[in-house]
Amino acid sequence: MPTRISNYLPRLFGYALSLTRDRHQAEDLVQDCALRALSARNVPTDEAAFRAWLFRILRNAFFDQIRRRRTRDAHAEAEDQKNPPGTEFWQGDERFITALTVKMEMTKLPRPQREIIALIDMVGLSYAETADLLGVPVGTVMSRISRARRALLDAVGDSNIHELPVGRKRNNN
Repeated sequence: MPTRISNYLPRLFGYALSLTRDRHQAEDLVQDCALRALSARNVPTDEAAFRAWLFRILRNAFFDQIRRRRTRDAHAEAEDQKNPPGTEFWQGDERFITALTVKMEMTKLPRPQREIIALIDMVGLSYAETADLLGVPVGTVMSRISRARRALLDAVGDSNIHELPVGRKRNNN
């Protein structure tokens, strides 16, 4: 089973990072998820169910972390919002600026919107898998992802990100 889990580590880390907005916390969360999965007695045999099970473990571990943190320090979340991650040094690369803009705007979205975008657009779960993971109907997932994507597009709307023209040839003169 360790090899089976290792196949999902990059995707689990991406999801954890979208939830925590902190690289070190995300690493800890993935480690906690892997430990919980390795110590579980009943492991799904079907690959799709196994993948959904891993993401559910990670999500539950995240909420456990939040509960523990709230009891320990009520100010931690407010501090995270004051100093959003992803403010790396600008090198002038347009793709870097675009990625940074999206990353920064993602951190400003409410957690449920970040989570749904991460599960579907970053991790690559299907709507059905996401619905199962979150315990909601597929239609709810579809409306949530639509609203989350719209919120993200609206947030980056005033930035350097522009829609690419479709069907036009560039003039290289």
